[in-house]
Amino acid sequence: MTEDEFDAFYAATFPRLTGQLSAFTGDREEAQDVVQEAFVRAWDRRRDFLADEAPEAWIRTVAMRLAVSRWRRARRWLELVRRTPPPGTTPGPGPDHTALVAALRQLPKAQRMVIVLHHLCDVSVEQIASETGAPVGTVKARLHRGRAALAKHLVVDEVDETDAPARKESGRVG
Repeated sequence: MTEDEFDAFYAATFPRLTGQLSAFTGDREEAQDVVQEAFVRAWDRRRDFLADEAPEAWIRTVAMRLAVSRWRRARRWLELVRRTPPPGTTPGPGPDHTALVAALRQLPKAQRMVIVLHHLCDVSVEQIASETGAPVGTVKARLHRGRAALAKHLVVDEVDETDAPARKESGRVG
């Protein structure tokens, strides 16, 4: 079968096969997926496809087998999930983590990226420069500016929380 013949065959049979597989699977999108996958597999065999004398039947059979395989995988996955006990409660982020994330969100994207890569992911300045395409000096400047801005955001919060009782005792407000 030539490419043009295959294209014509596809156009003529895809809707019909999708309808048949839709009845088999009960899901039109699933049917489209398996029929499309069957056509992809048929494409590799298109040259000797007429030898089968029933190319539509071949595609239907492949599509049905693919659908059954998907059902089996889904069933195995469901059985696995049912056998696996649910995880215990995972504690939420602590106040320090929350404060850090909030402070990081205040930084410009470029500074935030280099701070996270360097300090949280342990990536070297040179590697950050290589990955981002920025010169090493620019990465260093972003780190410096990012640390300074981050310190302001984090220190302000700490001062406000720790200084509040002292201000109340001394009678200062503000």
